[in-house]
Amino acid sequence: MQLKKNDEIQLNITALTSEGSAIGRKDGVPIFVRGGVPGDVVTAHIIKAKKNYAVARLQQVQEPSPHRVESDCPVSAQCGGCAFRTVDYAEELRFKQQRIDDAFQRIGHLDLQVEGVLAAPDTVRYRNKAQYPVQLQDGRPVAGFYAYKSHRVVPTGDCLLQCTDFSAGVAACLQWAEEHQISVYNEETDTGLLRHLYFRKGQATGQVLACIVINGTDLPGGDALCDALRAAVPGLVGVVLNSNTRRTNVILGDRDRVLWGKGELLDKLCGKTFAIGPHAFYQVNHDQCERLYALAGDFAGLTGDQVLLDLYCGVGTIGLTLADRCRRLIGVEVVPQAVENARENARRNDIENAEFLCADAAGAATQLASQGVRPDVAIVDPPRKGCAPEVFAAIDKMGTQRLVYVSCDPATLARDLALLATMGYTARRACGVDLFPRTPHVETVVLLSKKENEQT
Repeated sequence: MQLKKNDEIQLNITALTSEGSAIGRKDGVPIFVRGGVPGDVVTAHIIKAKKNYAVARLQQVQEPSPHRVESDCPVSAQCGGCAFRTVDYAEELRFKQQRIDDAFQRIGHLDLQVEGVLAAPDTVRYRNKAQYPVQLQDGRPVAGFYAYKSHRVVPTGDCLLQCTDFSAGVAACLQWAEEHQISVYNEETDTGLLRHLYFRKGQATGQVLACIVINGTDLPGGDALCDALRAAVPGLVGVVLNSNTRRTNVILGDRDRVLWGKGELLDKLCGKTFAIGPHAFYQVNHDQCERLYALAGDFAGLTGDQVLLDLYCGVGTIGLTLADRCRRLIGVEVVPQAVENARENARRNDIENAEFLCADAAGAATQLASQGVRPDVAIVDPPRKGCAPEVFAAIDKMGTQRLVYVSCDPATLARDLALLATMGYTARRACGVDLFPRTPHVETVVLLSKKENEQT
């Protein structure tokens, strides 16, 4: 039977996609249903029907899966952030481990099984960063997160992934925007001023940094906004104004101006103190990040006399937490503000064996190789798209024997591991770390070494 739009069917949910959408099959045709749980029997309403697949809306759960739980968030069905609000945590972890294993086998053609996924002790209030798009709805400014695969903002109120300081800050900003009649950015017309509200928190220090992103250079009522935020957020240390006048989905522009206080916050991680500004990469889950870096350090196998290369280093967190276990640390990062943060962080922690280069990873690795630098160990922690092939070529040219790959995407990780295998690097160990509970994302740490180097 050919499925048609608006058909209602009974469907057995059997699996999940990498994005956390449920999959069932009707007459062999895969049907994707947001909100289903493997083991559910549901009534599904077809909203898109193609020859080889269909997309449906979950109408009713007829027989709930043993893994189904009631969502503790009132907007989780509309918001695109949490795919696992209705799945028990043990099943979520099983899915994430299977996702890594599947990518290794199917994409990387690797005979390597992940050693497990380190569970998070807390699945709520763990995020130390949130970026809220602002939209005008029914004549009033609202902030929240996008609905699944759309740019329609779902007002979230108090998101259970974020700390309560952020919710208080957002509420204060929206009230200020209404009182001062601040126009709201419309991405379709590229008009309006207020684009995003952005908050970071140092989980170990309690410090909070607010960043207001505008489509312009000046903010009317800026002093009143700072007063409102200081009253709403006790740990606030600074308010930064970021100008982004480009017609783009990229959140931050290049220009920052401190409206009040400081332009960065301090946090403590793995015994070191770090300064973090709005542009710097910093893992969003503090406690799980410490476990992730401990695992990366264990895989690195440093004994004190090696040269360590830290590519995509951000504010220097991975490398600086390992600096006392190597002879020389070279960090590479393309974001200038993050490089400045990394250098400050080295000075702040009295680390004298570290240097940081502002360059893209491929260019820096090629430059270091041409200078005869020979790192004993390289750590790469790239963005979701993975590494460019020339990065690995330069690492190999430098004679690096040991490579630790930290990845937030199993698919691009598996692709890159397959490439590294052609260059003589063997993937020897892999372990997942759940930094993003209730979402489909998972971190993976992999140890690789040259074939002639059997030590693990």
